[in-house]
Amino acid sequence: MHRPLIGVPAQTLQAIDGIPEALPHSWVMNHRYFVALASTGAAPVMIPLLDQDEVTLRAIYDRLDGLFIAGGVDVHPSSYGADLDPHTGRTDLARDAVELLMTRWALAEGKPFFGICRGMQVLNVACGGTLHQDTTAFFPDAIKHDYFPTQGYARDHLAHDLRVAPGSHLHAAFGAETVAINSMHHQGVDRLGHDLVATAWAPDGLIEGIELDSPNRVHGFAVGAQWHPEMLVDTDAGTRRLFEGFVGEARAWAQRPRLTSVAA
Repeated sequence: MHRPLIGVPAQTLQAIDGIPEALPHSWVMNHRYFVALASTGAAPVMIPLLDQDEVTLRAIYDRLDGLFIAGGVDVHPSSYGADLDPHTGRTDLARDAVELLMTRWALAEGKPFFGICRGMQVLNVACGGTLHQDTTAFFPDAIKHDYFPTQGYARDHLAHDLRVAPGSHLHAAFGAETVAINSMHHQGVDRLGHDLVATAWAPDGLIEGIELDSPNRVHGFAVGAQWHPEMLVDTDAGTRRLFEGFVGEARAWAQRPRLTSVAA
């Protein structure tokens, strides 16, 4: 069976806490995303953060069958027209630029898109939405969302349930309106972006799932999940179906009829 090529933008190594600035400038990404994609039928590749070289980025993007935006450091608030608040942590401006550019390309063309945690936030910002720079500080009645490994929690710790909207891609994957998920974030969706619809919510009402829903754009698989399903793909059937659904859409994209030029 054909394995669609899925691009995963990298993160700047120096943007991670504890990395000395004296190290050579490097790009990295958590291996779990690649393992999850490969185990569900994709051929994942890491995209370099060549934020000053749009020509090369476009050449890479055009070869992809799907775009996957992973979790990571905070999205810089300048991306959505806000001032930097002290609650915002480490950021990566080059990653912001590359991911927002490629996300907008994918949305415009209908190329399959899947964003996890930060990736969901990138999808929202790419559509003109905004973020809470810290849910505890800015979201009323927020529950705990930051179950980070640095606090002693396992990355697959099931932190709380989600309410999932019937008829959504998420509901199709999980087959249920209540789903238990892990949670490792402190930022979240504030104002929802244009042409997006919320499809999952935490018990406190924070949006945890979004999908593209607009007659004005080419329809395709465009889903954001605020949690970290890459850690649950081997143990939860619904999570596996979610990844398989994205990979299946990317496979269909790869096999779609292509226009060919005709010599005059």
